[in-house]
Amino acid sequence: MTDRRITPEPLTAEAFAPYGDVLEATGEFRLINEGWCQRHNDRAALDFGPEGRAGISLFNARPRSLPYEFSLIERHPDGSQAFIPMSEHGFLIIVADGPQAKPRAFLSAPGQAINFHRGTWHGVLTPLQAPGLFAVVDRIGATPNLEEFTYDQPFTVIAPQS
Repeated sequence: MTDRRITPEPLTAEAFAPYGDVLEATGEFRLINEGWCQRHNDRAALDFGPEGRAGISLFNARPRSLPYEFSLIERHPDGSQAFIPMSEHGFLIIVADGPQAKPRAFLSAPGQAINFHRGTWHGVLTPLQAPGLFAVVDRIGATPNLEEFTYDQPFTVIAPQS
């Protein structure tokens, strides 16, 4: 029997690369606005397919806590999806290499956002503190862009060891 417990790991660009982009104000930048602002340019590979366009929505999700039990993952086959917190709190990110693979979990740090690549299996938006307000950049189009999968048995994300 597969261990159904998952310990989240810190969110890093290297670890998250197979699933998407980590958006954070680190690394190279250029100064704009008369030197008052650092522009960290082009941080995500946004992809909305041939039939869609970029849209910005606001999601207000109720916070969860660890341990967190889940059985639903989803993916968006026709477009990427970025979750950008509108608070200084980190959040839980769940990803999987497919419905048959054991999911992985990441904990973002304050100031980090993510962009899932098109077709990436992932958990639902999971803030761990209120407010759970996020700007979400994803595909807007006339055709469906959501596939869901429910596991027979739930997985549980446990708190990392200090």
